[in-house]
Amino acid sequence: MDYFSTDKLVKPEKGDLLISEPYLPDPNFDRTVVFLCEHDDNGTFGFVLNNKANVGLKEVIDEVGDYPADLFVGGPVEHDTLHFIHREAELIPTSREVIQGVYWGGDFNKLTEMMNTRAIRAEDVRFFIGYSGWAPGQLMDEMKAKSWIVLKNPTPEMIFDWDNQDLWKACLNTMGGKYRLMSNYPKDPRMN
Repeated sequence: MDYFSTDKLVKPEKGDLLISEPYLPDPNFDRTVVFLCEHDDNGTFGFVLNNKANVGLKEVIDEVGDYPADLFVGGPVEHDTLHFIHREAELIPTSREVIQGVYWGGDFNKLTEMMNTRAIRAEDVRFFIGYSGWAPGQLMDEMKAKSWIVLKNPTPEMIFDWDNQDLWKACLNTMGGKYRLMSNYPKDPRMN
């Protein structure tokens, strides 16, 4: 299936993955995969799934003690904010479903209680400092400039279980065809 071609622009939607094109010049999005939690007339909001932070979760949130979850940099906007996505809507009230099996936010106090009692697995929740955001029309302008590739219908396993270090390449490989070839492009084309 061809997800992105020169003939037809694939429009991103809530729940899609944005895969940065191999030579996107913005260092904030170098070979990143962004999970879109919102995309409407008011703009776009999501989290980079494969940019692990240089600090641990317990260094940012005292309430979690030695809980083994990783912390990721969700994007270049508002690094003084903390966000989370998870797979446990029944256990975390006020969560918002993004796609079937993946939820954004919810009752943070309930979540920290569950973390401290180990009632939620670290594999089922992902934390982000900051986020990725686009003003109305901005992402579509970037799509027209071919800065992003859209992967439709990701699974919860892609978001939570796939190795974040290889996520960019794995997503392109999943799409097949020219994207599989693209996944092997060198970071610096002069090194080819």
